[in-house]
Amino acid sequence: MSNRKKYHVTKTESGWKGAIENSKRASVTGSTKAEVQKKTIDMAKRGGISSVVIHGQNGRIQEERTYPRTSDPFPPKG
Repeated sequence: MSNRKKYHVTKTESGWKGAIENSKRASVTGSTKAEVQKKTIDMAKRGGISSVVIHGQNGRIQEERTYPRTSDPFPPKG
């Protein structure tokens, strides 16, 4: 589980950014959440086992997506 890369999509003063957890620099930046979210998800899909944590404007977590889907540690039942 510790080899999972975790990306965060968060609001900044000038727009939105996508970055690997605990990194000082953004991997993706943009003016809209949708474009940054798409680019960050594409990057996560190419990066092997990873997850994308999507935050709202207030900084709270809205959603977390795991890639590939089969590596989800908490798959839903049913």
